[in-house]
Amino acid sequence: MSGKRRRSHGEGSVFKYRDGFAAVLDLGWGDGRRSRKWVYGKTEREVLGKLADLRRRQEQGQNLAAAPRTVGEWLDEWMRMKERDGTRPSTLQGYRKLIENHVRPTVGKLALDKLTPTVIRRLLAEKTDGGLSATTVRHIHGLIRNSLGDAEREELVHRNAAKSVRPPAMRQVERRALGVNEAKRLLDVLRGHRLEALYVCALTVGLRRGELLGLAWSDINFDAGTLTVRQTVQRAEGRLQIVAPKTERSRRTVPVPAQTLALFRAHRRQQAADRLAAGERWQDHGLVFPSKVGTPMDPDHIDRTWHKIRAAAGLDWLRLHDLRHACATFLLVSGASPRTVMKVLGHSQIGLTMNTYAHVLPEIERAAVDEAAKHLFG
Repeated sequence: MSGKRRRSHGEGSVFKYRDGFAAVLDLGWGDGRRSRKWVYGKTEREVLGKLADLRRRQEQGQNLAAAPRTVGEWLDEWMRMKERDGTRPSTLQGYRKLIENHVRPTVGKLALDKLTPTVIRRLLAEKTDGGLSATTVRHIHGLIRNSLGDAEREELVHRNAAKSVRPPAMRQVERRALGVNEAKRLLDVLRGHRLEALYVCALTVGLRRGELLGLAWSDINFDAGTLTVRQTVQRAEGRLQIVAPKTERSRRTVPVPAQTLALFRAHRRQQAADRLAAGERWQDHGLVFPSKVGTPMDPDHIDRTWHKIRAAAGLDWLRLHDLRHACATFLLVSGASPRTVMKVLGHSQIGLTMNTYAHVLPEIERAAVDEAAKHLFG
C-alpha cells in the first residue's frame, strides 16, 4: 500500500492508491486475529460509496469477516448441511440436478454476496426462454431462495435476494376427471389382477405411489377399518429406500372401505403363496406390496403395469396419480368437506385442496342449494 492517508468529511479513512483510491473498514478481532475489509476505486467518491455499503451490510447483520465464497462453494456447503439435517434422499437428488444442470454453470463462479435480484431474475428468464417448464424454473428459484435463506442466517449475506424475485406463474391445466362409469370400467379390468388391491387402494383411499409401496401390514387395522401412512418407498442415488413421509400431514390414519379391506385380505393370501414359492430368497420387510421376494417393489414396475391396465380399460389418458385425484373428487361430490378430503389425502394446507379441486366445487354448491330448497319448499 502506498500514498498518503486522507480523511474525507469524517466519513472514513481513504488512501491514495496507485491510479485511484482505497479505504479500509476495521472489523475488529475474531478467531484470534484482527480482520479488515479493503475497498478500491478510481475516485474517492466511489471508494466512499463502497465503504458506506460495507458499513450498511455490517449493520444489517452480514458477517463481513467470513471467508468469501462463490455461489458454487456455498451450494456445496449448503448441500452438506442439508444432508446432516436429514433431508430426504430424493430431495437431495433433485437439488443436485438443479445445481449441476442450471445454477452452477450460470452463476456458480459469482461471489455469493454479488448474487443480486437482477442476476437471479436474469437466470430465471434465461431458463424460461431456453424452454424449461414453469415448474422447473420455479424449483430453481425455490432452491436459490432456500439456500440464500440459510446463508442469511449464517450472516454470509445481508439479505435474501431471491425473495424479491417473482418466479414464473404456473399455468392452470384443466385435467380430465375420471367419471363414475369410467371408474367402474377400470374396476372390471382390475378384477383378479395380482395388484388389484394396490390400484383400488389408490382409487378409494387416495394414497400416493410411494405411500402404497411403503404400506406395511402392521399399518392396516382390519378391526377398525383404517390404515396409517408411516413410510414411503422412493428411489434415490440409484437404489430404493424406505423413508418417512415428507411432511407431518402426510403421516396420517384414514378410513378404508370394506371392499378395499376385502381385497387386502385376498392379497395377503396371495403373498403367503409368494413367500412359499420364494423360499430362502424371501426377504421379509413386512410390506403389503413388495416384490415377489419380499423386497420393496420398483415404482417403475407399478407404472409399466398401470399402462397396460389403463389401455385395457380404454383410459389411455389416465395417469396413476389421477386415481388420487379421482378419490378426492368422489369424496367431495359425495358430500365430504374439503377439510376431510385434506386429511385423507395428506395435504399440508386447506388452500391446496381447494385450489386443486376447484372444478368440483360448483357441482357441490349446486347440490347444497338444491338440498336446502327441498327443506324450504317441501
